[in-house]
Amino acid sequence: MGRPRMLGGASGGIDPIAEEPHHHARSPADGGLGLGPDPAALACAISAEASAVLAVMRRGLRHPRATAADDAVAEHPLVASLRALRRLAFSPSSPAAALPAAALRPFLDAVRSVDAGAAVTSASLAALHEVMSLTGPALPGAALREVVDAVDSCRFEAGAEPAAEEAVLMRMLQALLACLRAPAAPALGDQHVCTAVNTCFRVVHQAAAKSELLQRFSRHAMHELIRCVFARLPKISSADGVDAAVKPEMGGMDVNHPFGIRQMENGNGSYVSETGTSDENSADGSGLVVEPYGIPCMVEIFQFLCSLLNVVEQIGLDEDLPLFALKLINSAIELGGSSIQKHPKLLSLVQDELFRNLMQFGLSMSPLILSIVCSIALNLYHHLRTELKLQLEAFFSCIIIRLAQPRFGATYHQQEIAMEALVDFCRQKSFMVEMYANLDCDITCRNVFEELANLLSKSAFPINCPLSSMHILALEGLIAVIQGMADRIGGATSRPELLPVELDEYTPFWTVKCENFSDPRHWVKFVRQRKYVKRRLMIGADHFNRDPKKGLEFLQGTHLLPEKLDPQSVACFFRYTAGLDKNLVGDFLGNHDEFCVQVLHEFAQTFDFHEMNLDTALRLFLETFRLPGESQKIQRVLEAFSDRYYEQSPQSFANKDTALVLSYSIIMLNTDQHNMQVKKKMTEEDFIKNNRNINGGSDLPREMLSELYHSICRNEIKTTPEQGLGYFEMSPSRWIDLMRKSKSTSPYIVGDSQPFLDHDMFAVMSGPTIAAIAVVFDHSEHEVLLTCVDGFLGVAKISAFHHLEDVLDDLVVSLCKFTTLLNTSLVEEPVTAFGDDLKARLAAETLFTIANRYGDYLRTGWRNVLDCILRLHKLGLLPARVASDAADDSELSAEAVQGKAAPSAVPPSHIPMMGTPRKSSGLMGRFSQLLSLDSEEPRSQPTEQQLAAHQRTLQTIQKCRIDSIFTESKFLQPDSLLQLARALIWAAGRPQKVASSPDDEDTAVFCLELLIAITLNNRDRIVLLWQGVYEHIANIVQSTVMPCALVEKAIFGLLRICKSLLPYKENLADELLRSLQLILKLDARVADAYCENITQEVARLVKANAAHIKSQMGWRTVILLLSITARHPDASEVGFEAIVFIMTEGAHLSLANYGFCIEASRQFAESRVGLADRSVCALDLMSDSVRSLALWSQEIKATCEEGEKGLEAIREMWLKLLQALKKLSLDQREEVRNYALASLQRCLTATEEICLQSATWSHAFDLVIFSLLDDLLEISQNHSQKDYRNMEGSLVLAMKLVAKVYLQLLPDLFGLSSFCKLWLGVLSRMEKYIKIKVRGKRSDKLHEVIPDLLKNILLVMKNKGILAKRSTIGGDSLWELTWLHANNISTSLLADVFPSQEYEQQSSAGSPRGPSPVEA
Repeated sequence: MGRPRMLGGASGGIDPIAEEPHHHARSPADGGLGLGPDPAALACAISAEASAVLAVMRRGLRHPRATAADDAVAEHPLVASLRALRRLAFSPSSPAAALPAAALRPFLDAVRSVDAGAAVTSASLAALHEVMSLTGPALPGAALREVVDAVDSCRFEAGAEPAAEEAVLMRMLQALLACLRAPAAPALGDQHVCTAVNTCFRVVHQAAAKSELLQRFSRHAMHELIRCVFARLPKISSADGVDAAVKPEMGGMDVNHPFGIRQMENGNGSYVSETGTSDENSADGSGLVVEPYGIPCMVEIFQFLCSLLNVVEQIGLDEDLPLFALKLINSAIELGGSSIQKHPKLLSLVQDELFRNLMQFGLSMSPLILSIVCSIALNLYHHLRTELKLQLEAFFSCIIIRLAQPRFGATYHQQEIAMEALVDFCRQKSFMVEMYANLDCDITCRNVFEELANLLSKSAFPINCPLSSMHILALEGLIAVIQGMADRIGGATSRPELLPVELDEYTPFWTVKCENFSDPRHWVKFVRQRKYVKRRLMIGADHFNRDPKKGLEFLQGTHLLPEKLDPQSVACFFRYTAGLDKNLVGDFLGNHDEFCVQVLHEFAQTFDFHEMNLDTALRLFLETFRLPGESQKIQRVLEAFSDRYYEQSPQSFANKDTALVLSYSIIMLNTDQHNMQVKKKMTEEDFIKNNRNINGGSDLPREMLSELYHSICRNEIKTTPEQGLGYFEMSPSRWIDLMRKSKSTSPYIVGDSQPFLDHDMFAVMSGPTIAAIAVVFDHSEHEVLLTCVDGFLGVAKISAFHHLEDVLDDLVVSLCKFTTLLNTSLVEEPVTAFGDDLKARLAAETLFTIANRYGDYLRTGWRNVLDCILRLHKLGLLPARVASDAADDSELSAEAVQGKAAPSAVPPSHIPMMGTPRKSSGLMGRFSQLLSLDSEEPRSQPTEQQLAAHQRTLQTIQKCRIDSIFTESKFLQPDSLLQLARALIWAAGRPQKVASSPDDEDTAVFCLELLIAITLNNRDRIVLLWQGVYEHIANIVQSTVMPCALVEKAIFGLLRICKSLLPYKENLADELLRSLQLILKLDARVADAYCENITQEVARLVKANAAHIKSQMGWRTVILLLSITARHPDASEVGFEAIVFIMTEGAHLSLANYGFCIEASRQFAESRVGLADRSVCALDLMSDSVRSLALWSQEIKATCEEGEKGLEAIREMWLKLLQALKKLSLDQREEVRNYALASLQRCLTATEEICLQSATWSHAFDLVIFSLLDDLLEISQNHSQKDYRNMEGSLVLAMKLVAKVYLQLLPDLFGLSSFCKLWLGVLSRMEKYIKIKVRGKRSDKLHEVIPDLLKNILLVMKNKGILAKRSTIGGDSLWELTWLHANNISTSLLADVFPSQEYEQQSSAGSPRGPSPVEA
């Protein structure tokens, strides 16, 4: 373009502010102006526009033949064409379809005309724009191309006023915009689109010297043109877009001028175009078909925009031009989007030229430029990240990480913009996981995820300064990362099973490939293994830096290097491992050892120097290690480099020696130019002279040497490692290397919505993240607090999902600190202070939300949670049912375990209160205490602020749902539940024999309540908890010597556990019941204090679970607990009721408990506590139990399985019963003694179904009957009658018992071998009894009863043939012995039993002496 010359501009009346028409808002159906399809209306509108231009022409058009007096002068061609247009518009013969295109030509001629002044040109452009708006879709592509050509070649006479000139320029821009916005715009073709953009940019440049309005409008127009062009890109398929440069005839974009602009003014000041296309060569003039514009023009335009950044680099202009170019590029990327990657030319521009410029401008001091650079990078990530893996790594390493930290010299504005950009990236859900998978898990890339996470964490820390917007911004980034992980958990189908990565054998780590990067089943395992290798390599590097030999041995041990080292593996270790000491690597590579030389050559083979300049290749090579100082080592290193360079670029030199010599020369030049000690620097001529005849005897091209010289002078080859730089700096040689690597790097892994790698990622960042959020939470107020809470909850969710228990425990520790509940000494009114502290209340809510929601994964953190709960308990702030066990028992449903324990004993609710009543507690209790006034110690009425603080405290505690932790403990995972129980035991402390303080005891009681509650709530998992619970209760019981609340809670808690769990845990019943033996170990004072209540609980246990007590041991424990109450004045009644419950009608008697029940009954019968009726009742229980023995005997006989063994057991039980009754038969109380004798008689006679054996009867007589008779005899003779009243009656009963039993059992007894002995025993006892003296004289009752009893016995024996005089050799001893004793009792017995005739017959049969055979 040239500068337009405005003729007659002052009088033209051109509006300098040409507002852009909104023709796009009109409906195409109405012709664009709402005129409808009416041709007449269109003709009127066109005629009006022509008239308006004619009016301006008459005033400003210059014509050599025009005079004021001569009206007949021939008209000017422009005037004639406009008049012809008016006639054409109203001509009925003109075709309507041809009118729109024909209507434009007169105006286009006026725009091109050199005779038209600024006013005429402006009016023509305005009319042109209006006609285009009127005709709308009817305009063909050819007409639009004519408009572009006309605007491009617009020219008018110079000298116009600035305002008129600016108006023309604005009209030109309007016309170009209208062309690109027209429906037929694609038909413009690539050439005309480039022309339009070029023309627009010239106006932009010319406007720099014009008004602010023109500058703004021209830039806006340029922006809109770019948007129009690139908005079409998504519609172009890869097949449609010819990926080639704009053809030569298109002209292309004008980038020859240093500013990208041609000279705009010709010699006479007219506005001319160097790229205009003549009308006759246009598509419609030549008949050529113009393809719709597409990829070629977009490539040309995009390259032009990138070239504007290169121009800035060369000339060093201010921020205006690069900022404008970057904005245009950003718009192009926004509209082109992911479609760019379909077209290699465009993609190549983005990957190389654009990103290289972004790396440069990203370090700009201008906040505007840095901001737009970051915006472009974000757009590129969003749309094209799969093609920009290494470019993104470079962007974050060289720009974001460098600028976001003040320690690298960045200004505050740079830090803020870089941090804002990073936070925007973090808000992309898959950003961090993609950085981790693609870069951190790639051995050739930096740990970008780890560095960014650490950067965010460190930037959130307010170190020795108040919280600033930068800290909050970094926190938002961290929270965004955490939220992204939490969201992936929400969308996870299941928790990924990530197995530990291990290397079982050596595989060259640089050759491992993934089968399918799009399938998570393949790439997840691949990247995790690659990350493992990378970590091990870095550990190996650390070992190597301390001792190279040990470092290599470590890598061999981890299977990263082969057992027998080979040069290639060591070379790849040096090449691909970050963190190696470059001095050590250089020394190793320069060593003369044969193996080291082989490693050096293998190391050189890892570089790609194809088509690379020698100095660039040398820079890349020497960046990986420090060049040794010894000349021989340098020689070896450069030889290896030269060999590799010549191998890949043989066309550059005659032989490899040339590359070696020139490399040496470059090293020398580098030292010469950049060593401060060298005063006289080498000139270019010196350098060229030094390198003559080195290329196989000939010279190298001078241009090549000159380029090398200037390259080294401008940019030093650093042969020493960059120490302490702290960030990665992008150099031109590194960029070249990056572009080469990008062609061979592994495919970009697109982040999945599943949390495949979140476990590994979160394990890396969790610690610093929790610390950062905690510090910000500590320093922040109100709004930021809620953000921190979101972060805490997100961390908890992720930790729980990935089973990172340690992380969750650390989080709980941090939150406990913020609750202020553990800071007991800081405030006088902790409840009020807590209510006034929003931060503390939020921390408490968050803490207990985590405990309720993610308690499954808490371990040691339970201790911290319990510390807070105990503090709330001491303050009386806990809900009343925190320790509720939610048991199913109806009798426990009304129990409300109080939140604040009084120092006195606190029994369960169904046990009467002992000691002083508990203080009012719980939420409302605490609140009422605040409102109450103490009459003894008057206190001021609480203020409204205090009341409000207390109300907030109560509301917070209610939201915490602390009781749910324990009532819902049944859903906890086993490990967590066990840790919770251990934490309760730990919090309770070890019980002491010395009385502890009331607070300590209160804490121990409360913890025990909670422990019992979770035990009862987890009856299905009691095996998990039981050992710890039992040991804790045992410690309490065994260490307590005085009654107190703790031991009481332990005893009754144990009983409740047994009572509740017995129905559900039969396999554990014995262990549960065995635990009750602890009660037997209670100190006497403790046992006496709680005996009645213990008995009541044991009785309830028996009544509820008698059917579930199966084992002998279990019954022994329970019945022993009941029996020891027999002599307790308060407990015996309850204990006896339980025994009655067990034994009545044999309901719960069994072989397992029979003996214990008999013994317990005996103890209650012996006890003199209460009335004698209880003893009588106990005797009835004992005697009635014989029926159970008979029943069991019959059942055993019926089963015939080990029957004899079972029957023998029953016989032993029967003997025990007899022995127990025998003991009671010696009781001092007459009623009990006599009733016991009667009961014994019943038990001895009701034995038909018990299946007793003869031997059993023998034992019964020896152990029971004879022993009883002897003992009664001894008592009657040796004890006071006051102690044993009316013993005579008891002796009579005893004799009757013996006689009745003997007679009833005589048939069975006669068969015993010891019958004679047994019979003599009976006789001898009768003989003794008849001789007894009661109160100094013989007993008339016994003298009356015993002979009758004996007579009756003898008669029976006679009748059965047992007692008879036998006439056998040797005589009959039974006969003789019988009468020997009988005569001592009564001399008339023989005559009474054997009258004289019978006796004579008996005596005549033989002598009474000699043995007598016993006959059946």
